[in-house]
Amino acid sequence: MQKIAVIDYGMGNLRSVVNALEVVTDKRHQIVVTSEPEAVNKAERVVFPGQGAAGDCMRAIDEIGLRNTIIEAARNRPFLGICMGMQVLIGRSEENNGTDCLSFFPGEARYFGDKHRDKDNNRLKVPHMGWNQVIQSRKHPLWQGIADNSRFYFVHSYYLHSDDDSLTVGRCEYGFEFSAAIARDNVFALQCHPEKSAGTGLQLLSNFVNWDGQA
Repeated sequence: MQKIAVIDYGMGNLRSVVNALEVVTDKRHQIVVTSEPEAVNKAERVVFPGQGAAGDCMRAIDEIGLRNTIIEAARNRPFLGICMGMQVLIGRSEENNGTDCLSFFPGEARYFGDKHRDKDNNRLKVPHMGWNQVIQSRKHPLWQGIADNSRFYFVHSYYLHSDDDSLTVGRCEYGFEFSAAIARDNVFALQCHPEKSAGTGLQLLSNFVNWDGQA
């Protein structure tokens, strides 16, 4: 039995993440929702979910004392970032006139804009909410059994921009293309919510549970 730590810093519906992990593991593994650095350090796998504002997220992480724990986990174990758990892995967010994040990867979270439009100049709602296709940019073990252009559930107002194209393993179009999933070594992170993405999302979580951390 392996231990999977779901990091709890007070932001996000962790119950849906835990429920999805229990489904794909058939409760054969121990899933621990925790804000304790020691418990995260003892886990074989780490899931870093979240939603809300980047500034609030970073304050919560630092108040609990999880910053170094998260960075260390992302260095040496299979690590899955979900939604805000992806955005704060990068350098900076535009929120609140600029919020410094964990800088594990280069990049910036940028606002879609109040007047966000598609290529035909039709107004698009912000936040981007609902089902959308993810274009697989390159092969990755977590895409196993998932068809290219499969639909995942999104809810976000900020998107990831990075000048390092090698990070991107999945793209989504909402007025323009943005990085919907990034990966390097033992880390995989995505903007959408696999725990809310029906069978496709469960397949991705199952792939994560069985992933050896090699890209």
